Amino acid sequence: METADLVLLPWVEARRRLGARAHALRVLTPPYPAIGGGALRVLRVRDDGSGPLDVLCGYERYRRP
Repeated sequence: METADLVLLPWVEARRRLGARAHALRVLTPPYPAIGGGALRVLRVRDDGSGPLDVLCGYERYRRP
């Protein structure tokens, strides 16, 4: 599996494809208080080969509370 194959997948599906592979999950947030809506999707995956994958996710939309 190529890490690029995970981009834009819903996090639940991407997690399933990762299996037991080590990863660090980060969630992108706006610079203001917000509530995420829709699916949490993979935006970027970095693999430097020296540790766990760095997975950045974000919601499909955000709204102010």
